[in-house]
Amino acid sequence: MNHQNSNKAKPFLKWAGGKSQLIDAIAENLPGNFKNLDTYVEPFVGSGAVLFWIINNYPNIKKAVINDVNEDLINTYKVIVSHPKEIISLLKVFQAEYRFLEDNKKGKTDYFYLKRKSYNRRNNSKVEQAAIFIFLNRTCFNGLYRVNKNNEFNVPMGSYKNPTICDEENLLAVSKVLQNVEILCGNYEKTLSHATEHAFFYFDPPYKPLNATSNFNSYSKVDFNDGQQIRLKQFCAKLDKQGHTWMLSNSDVKSAYNQDDFFDRLYADYNIQRVRAKRRINSVAGKRGELNELLITNYK
Repeated sequence: MNHQNSNKAKPFLKWAGGKSQLIDAIAENLPGNFKNLDTYVEPFVGSGAVLFWIINNYPNIKKAVINDVNEDLINTYKVIVSHPKEIISLLKVFQAEYRFLEDNKKGKTDYFYLKRKSYNRRNNSKVEQAAIFIFLNRTCFNGLYRVNKNNEFNVPMGSYKNPTICDEENLLAVSKVLQNVEILCGNYEKTLSHATEHAFFYFDPPYKPLNATSNFNSYSKVDFNDGQQIRLKQFCAKLDKQGHTWMLSNSDVKSAYNQDDFFDRLYADYNIQRVRAKRRINSVAGKRGELNELLITNYK
């Protein structure tokens, strides 16, 4: 992969559970032979914090494969690859219009909800839908992405003063590094057929909620429940048998409830580490501190 000037590419979205906070722990726990692996696969790409870090730091990786079940998210990735200039010019318009309304609270609010309504109709061109996706991400509450059962985005407007809606330099850098990345949309299991012989998989599935109020994973119209967590573990076991290496992150439910050893039992055959991570997504600022997360690997 050609990564010239790729050091500038960073996530173009704010993301609940984005992995910027975990990068150091992930870096420390990559397999010893990581430099020799030729394929990097990320089946739940989200905002791509780990993807961009890997691309920037490991130019030897020949192939990267990303996937997500969220069609609107994947459309945005694809549009940035194929139509960077068009999405940038639309975002510049949105940014100018939104900032013009800075002192007009009602106008600004109406503008946000009109954009949200347009997004949920899903009859825009792919480029416009992607631009609105980024606009909403930059202006909604906490940069959350949440949809209801009808796949309608329902996060309210945030209170940012002067949000950067169009980061032109980064979008161009992202477009450049993604040119050689294979971008898939759908069930994470299909990533396996795109992996070469020695692949490394990093899994960042919707986290098991620590309690009823911390459940932010209505990220697509299908819930990722305990049954889904078990199915994912079975997929990891399949990768293990085929000789692939993998790392998976998830919430440490045991640190919240000492009796809850769901993951300790589920991944008993693998290497489980507890690492510290900062959480930024919480409506109560005081509860956004550090907490344990799990990093599980099929190697020591």
